Amino acid sequence: MSLIIALALAAGAPADLGYAQLPDAKREAQAAELMGELRCLVCQGQSIADSDVDMAADMRRIVRQKIAAGEKPDVVRQWLIDRYGSYVTYDPPLSWSTAPLWLAPLLLLGAGAWLARGTLRRRRR
Repeated sequence: MSLIIALALAAGAPADLGYAQLPDAKREAQAAELMGELRCLVCQGQSIADSDVDMAADMRRIVRQKIAAGEKPDVVRQWLIDRYGSYVTYDPPLSWSTAPLWLAPLLLLGAGAWLARGTLRRRRR
């Protein structure tokens, strides 16, 4: 009997948006794209779309709720950046705190080119 009651209650309960998709396909596509661009703060190497930890599910729920309420993905992204910091996005905005992230690849590329040039010069002699 309790199984029947549990199934009846579950059928009337709203979907958990951390694990269920939005009924509107267009909004779900917007949410899915945004979730693929956001970093799981626990896993750090996975997006919140790919992560199975509870915090990622909470973040997916927030994204889907805000998108379902009609907010634009850029507004939702900025809200998450304001709340969790720029580390939450794989593409952090350029600022004084993120400048090393943007400049490090260029500096490493320049150092590699300088080392390769020096190595090639020594081999020619």
